Amino acid sequence: MSEAEIPQKSPYVQETEPGTYAWCACGKSASQPFCDGSHKGSAFTPVMTTSEEKKTVAWCGCKRTKTPPFCDGSHNAL
Repeated sequence: MSEAEIPQKSPYVQETEPGTYAWCACGKSASQPFCDGSHKGSAFTPVMTTSEEKKTVAWCGCKRTKTPPFCDGSHNAL
């Protein structure tokens, strides 16, 4: 797998609690947008991010963002 799979062509908009999150970078996780270990054996690794407060986040769903793990609108070009 040289390019990440595209689980959806829109962001995953979710309210998040303070904590650490592992965003799926390969697109294979059954727990999108978060990593479930499906990348094992590939060149992909999850992107770790920490939230200090409760907030709404737009996680990238197409895996083509230039600002991982957050949506930058790249899905509009797919």
